[in-house]
Amino acid sequence: MADETLQVLDAPPTAEEQATTAAAEHYRAENIQVLKNAAHVRQNPGMYIGDVGSRGLHHLVYEVVHNSVDEAMAGFCKNINVTIKVDESIAVDDDGRGIPVEMHPTEKRPTLELVMTEVGAGGKFRKDTYKVSAGLHGIGVKAVNALSEWTEVEVRRDGKVYQQEYERGRATTPVEERQGVVAKRNGTKITFCPDPEVFHETRFNYDTLESRLRELAFLNKGIAISLTDERDKRGEKFRYDGGIQEYVGYLNRDESALHKCIYIEADREDVHVEVAFQYNAGEEERVYSYVNNVHTPVGGTHLSGFRSALTRTINHYGSKEGLIKENLTPIGEDFREGLTAIISVRVAHPQFESQTKIRLNNPEVEGIVTSVVNEHLSRYLEENPAPGKKIVQKILLTAEAREAAAKAKKQLKDRKTILSGNGLPGKLMDCTSKNRDECELFLVEGDSAGGSADGGRERMYQAILPLRGKILNVEKARIEKMLDNTEICNMISAIGTDIGQEEDIDKRNYDKIIVLTDADVDGSHIRTLLLTFLYRQMPKLVGAGHIYLAQPPLFRVISKKQTRYVQTNEEMARELLERGLQPAKLFKTPTAASGKSPVAKPPPETAAAAVFEGGRLRQLVDILMSLENALQILDRRGLGLETLLAHAKGPQLPQFRVFLEGQQHWFHHLADVDAFCKAESAKRGQELLVADGATESGNGQQPALDRQELHEVKSIMKGLKALHDLGLEPECLLPPKSVAGQEPLPRFQLEHDEQVRPLPSLRELTPEVRRLGEKGMNITRFKGLGEMNPDELWDTTLDPARRTLLQVRLEDAARADEIFRILMGDKVEPRREFIEKHALEVRSLDV
Repeated sequence: MADETLQVLDAPPTAEEQATTAAAEHYRAENIQVLKNAAHVRQNPGMYIGDVGSRGLHHLVYEVVHNSVDEAMAGFCKNINVTIKVDESIAVDDDGRGIPVEMHPTEKRPTLELVMTEVGAGGKFRKDTYKVSAGLHGIGVKAVNALSEWTEVEVRRDGKVYQQEYERGRATTPVEERQGVVAKRNGTKITFCPDPEVFHETRFNYDTLESRLRELAFLNKGIAISLTDERDKRGEKFRYDGGIQEYVGYLNRDESALHKCIYIEADREDVHVEVAFQYNAGEEERVYSYVNNVHTPVGGTHLSGFRSALTRTINHYGSKEGLIKENLTPIGEDFREGLTAIISVRVAHPQFESQTKIRLNNPEVEGIVTSVVNEHLSRYLEENPAPGKKIVQKILLTAEAREAAAKAKKQLKDRKTILSGNGLPGKLMDCTSKNRDECELFLVEGDSAGGSADGGRERMYQAILPLRGKILNVEKARIEKMLDNTEICNMISAIGTDIGQEEDIDKRNYDKIIVLTDADVDGSHIRTLLLTFLYRQMPKLVGAGHIYLAQPPLFRVISKKQTRYVQTNEEMARELLERGLQPAKLFKTPTAASGKSPVAKPPPETAAAAVFEGGRLRQLVDILMSLENALQILDRRGLGLETLLAHAKGPQLPQFRVFLEGQQHWFHHLADVDAFCKAESAKRGQELLVADGATESGNGQQPALDRQELHEVKSIMKGLKALHDLGLEPECLLPPKSVAGQEPLPRFQLEHDEQVRPLPSLRELTPEVRRLGEKGMNITRFKGLGEMNPDELWDTTLDPARRTLLQVRLEDAARADEIFRILMGDKVEPRREFIEKHALEVRSLDV
């Protein structure tokens, strides 16, 4: 036995043991990587902005706007302007003090550069600079800068204008004073373009920004915040002198209010407390909490302090006045039904749960808010008995309805079987796995699609619940009526979490609840009804990310009597491009400008007639696709490539356009702009005034100068160089001009399967190749799930390896609540206004 043990100990190490030993021996100081500032932000963007999806993209804007709002809270800013540019960049301009630009006394670098690039540098640490602020860690604007392809900062201080530019968080120019111009006011303007290397989608949503900016205007009474969208020429300006009182009125604009808004404001122990609330005849609770203008979606000590005071004070008042029956005891949730409230506190040293500030943790704030609300609400109820009585009666009605609903649940046949998940509905085609974390429940529209899904599913972990017709709209129904609906009870039973206050997501039977409906109008309606039910009755399930929308394929493709499905527009476009390129040849017409009549067939392959095919044609198409986005931005500016070429100096296109007294001037470099301003200032004997929206036409004495930098020009010049390397000049992107009134020849001809198509310019090449790729294919927009057999449904919609799921995320509870009330509520007028406002944004309409 001893010999056997020795043999084991002396055995050679395995390959895995050798690798582990080698790794240990090579783990030295040089293995420790130090990431600072922009490098660290770009490596870990989620730490700073939450994610790199839509929420993180819009969070960039909020970080910059919050700095301007902090200036407003400090008393130095009255106007904030946010602009969505045609190139999807964002400009945030305020009339605050302006970021200091002078050399920092200890860091020996320009202060502006430190603020924009050095994590931990900021003015929010010293409370003699900002008594309260949203920023705490000296990170926000640095993260924006680091995650942007480019950033520009313009600072106005003491009549002078300073500027600095950055790329991906690093300064590319020094802090420079602009020559020959003066500023009418102080302030800071930050313009940034999100980096497509970081964000999957870089298009800003106007409604998302509009909602947040309106919210900030409500929270800061008297501050004017404007939003302008240069993409489609729309905009709004928000200013509310009534502050959060007007906010409550806005949220209750479609409700029947029971009393005038109750407003409370007080300062206590360096905490500023501001509360406004109002009860309405509805059933939903809408309570939103803020700290230093930052929304805290999870609440925190300020929200718990308000709720505690509200329950205790109203309950005491009702008991004292003899309004509460002895046999009826309201509970906390009864005091919140139909309540709309805003709780806003300003705290010098807030303690948040994370950098994204979702919850306030300061323990002292709870007692302060409780004390302030209790004191002021008690006095209000004593002085206003009529609304006080209405409030108590509303709470008592809610308590009675709650008890009635509890009785209604008990009266259902075997409530354990119906609601607790111990029994399952007969229509459910359940899975066999007992591992909840791998199980999925598909809520399927109709028995037909349910049958196909049952035949195509993986029975081990996929369950199917077919739903008949359109379920009840729970936005308009009380709980008793909802529990009489068979389809709703079947869903509750299958999901297993129960509903309302009794919802417990730990009791869910499946990890994913997937809504699967047709891609037509009826399917969209059913999906909306299901989401309304889930959002209103199972909000925890939604908030935890367990709800998904299945995305059936968009296209059905029939080719050579074979049917298949394509998931997305992008996938379809790629396939058509590949099919169109395979047999294609592109000829450059050598006599395009000669005025000769077009030829029926492509010219012979000579040195005079350039030919592109195979890999060379693919390379050309790739260049054109990368160029097209920049050219479209140029088009949206009302310019065109022809205009830039007219002002080109060799391969260099102008990057700056300057407007002065109605005239535009073109420049290639920033130094040229400064030289022009200096010369114009000397010629006129006075410095030029920098235009800032309010002074675009000058002040009657000083002419205003507006400078515009065309950032897309860099991408255009890069693409033009790539075209030049292929022997193509910039004019190839422009259609030929007629000569002596004769129709010109097209610049190119595309041969495909012995057919020839003329192309006026290269910009028509990519869409034409895609059109040619459709030859021999019957492509239709797919709508019905029931049209698929089980195998097709598995291949396109059920197979986890190939399907597309959209996770339903609760990013903005206030906005979600508003949308559900507008679209699914009783009031017709708000729904009509919503449809009229957004009608032109519809991209897919089934008629």
